[in-house]
Amino acid sequence: MRSALILSALAASLLVGSDGVVYRVPIQGTIDLGLPPFIERVVEQAATDQPDAIVFDIDTFGGRIDGATRIKDAIMSADVPTVAFINRRAISAGALISLSCEKIIMTKGATIGAATAVDLEGKKASEKVISFMREEMSATAEARGRPHRIAAGMVDEELEIEYIIVQGDTILLKDIDGSRAGKLITLTSEKALYTGMADDIQDSFGEVLESLDLDSAKVVAFRPNWSEKLVRFLTDPVVSSLLMTIGFLGLIFEVKSPGFGVGGIIGLIALSLFFGASFLAELATVTEVLIFLGGLTLLLVEVLAIPGFGVAGFSGIMLMLWGLFHMLVGEYPTPEQMERAFLGLNIGIVGAILGGILLLRAFIHSKFFKRNVPITSEDYSVSVGMDALVGRIGTTLTECMPTGKAEVKGKRVNVITEGEHIPKGARVKVLAVEGNTVHVKRVT
Repeated sequence: MRSALILSALAASLLVGSDGVVYRVPIQGTIDLGLPPFIERVVEQAATDQPDAIVFDIDTFGGRIDGATRIKDAIMSADVPTVAFINRRAISAGALISLSCEKIIMTKGATIGAATAVDLEGKKASEKVISFMREEMSATAEARGRPHRIAAGMVDEELEIEYIIVQGDTILLKDIDGSRAGKLITLTSEKALYTGMADDIQDSFGEVLESLDLDSAKVVAFRPNWSEKLVRFLTDPVVSSLLMTIGFLGLIFEVKSPGFGVGGIIGLIALSLFFGASFLAELATVTEVLIFLGGLTLLLVEVLAIPGFGVAGFSGIMLMLWGLFHMLVGEYPTPEQMERAFLGLNIGIVGAILGGILLLRAFIHSKFFKRNVPITSEDYSVSVGMDALVGRIGTTLTECMPTGKAEVKGKRVNVITEGEHIPKGARVKVLAVEGNTVHVKRVT
C-alpha cells in the first residue's frame, strides 16, 4: 500500500513538473535543396512527439524557390502549432517560409518581404516565375489569415495597393513603401505588426517563449544531421560539376582501356554520388535518370559496336546532357538557377575533355601502353608474310573487345574477333587477313 502511494506521488510530481516541449529549428543562410529534408524530418518527428510548438529561428536572404516551396508545404502540413521567429530578416524565399507559419514574431528592426525572383545580374525573372511566386505568397498568406494583397506586393512591383482590410478594419497603405506601383513591399517589424503580417515583436528567443506562455517548457534544439549536411554539400553547383567531371573521366578512361578497372570504379562512384544526392534533394526524377541511361547506352553502342561515329553517338551525348541539365535545375528553376546549371554542366564537360586529354597523354607514355601496343615497325610486319598466318593458332596478349593484340607464329599482330569477347591468354585461330588486321576466333 505504501509503495503504491509512493508511485502515485512520483507520477503526480512528474505530471506537475511537465511544462511542455518546444522545438527550436534554425532556418539560416541560403535556402538550398539540402534544407527541405531537414525540415521534413523535424515535422515528421513532431507528428510523433506532439510538442507544444515548433519555433523556426529565421535569418535568411532567400535562395531556391523550389526548396522554399517544399519547406512551406512541410510546415503547412504540421499538426502542431508553428511559429516563425524572424531574427533580423526573412527576405525572398524566407518570406514565403515565414508566411507558412501560424504565428510570426519579429525582433525590433527586422524585415520581411522583397520576394521577387531575380537572375545573377539582379534583373527581374520571367513572368512565368514571377506569377508562380506571387500566387504562392498570396495563397500562403490567405491560408494563414494574413493580408494576401501585401504578400503579392512583395513579389510583383507592378501592383498598386491603396488599402487592406484587417479584422474588419480598413488600413490605408500610403505610408508603406511598395504600396504604389514601381516598388516591392518590404516591411519592418512595426509596419508588419501594423498591417497584420506579424503577430508580435520580441527581442530574444526567451521572450518569444514567454509571449507564448511556454517560458518554462523544455527546448529541444534541432540541427541538420550528417546525411543532410552531405546532401547540401553534394548538391552545391561546384561539387556536382566536379562529380560529373570525375564520372565522365572514369567512363572515358574505362572505354579506352581493356577490362574493368580503377577508372570505371571511380567513375561509377562519382556518378552514383551525383545521382544519389539529386534523388534525395528531389532534383532528379526517374524519367531524367532513364533518359541519361538511354543516352549512355546509345554512346556505348556507338563506341563498341558501330564503326565510326554517327547518329547513335551524337544522340546519346545529347540525351545525357539533357538529363544532367534538368537534374541540376530542379522543378521551379529561376534564371539564376538556370545559369548556374548551365555553368556547372559546362564545367563538367570542359573538365572531362581536358582531363581525358591529359589522361590519354599519360597513358601513351605509360609502361602498359608500350608493352601492349606496337609503336614501331619492328614490332610487327605490315603486310609481308601476314597471309601465311591464316589457319595458324596464336595467343592473345590483351583482352579483345572485339579488337586487341595477339602473338601468332612469333609475330605481334592487331586482331579483331567476330564480335565475341576473348580474354587475355586465350588460344585463337586466324580466319583471314585484311591489310594489317587479322581476323580471329577463339578455339579450345
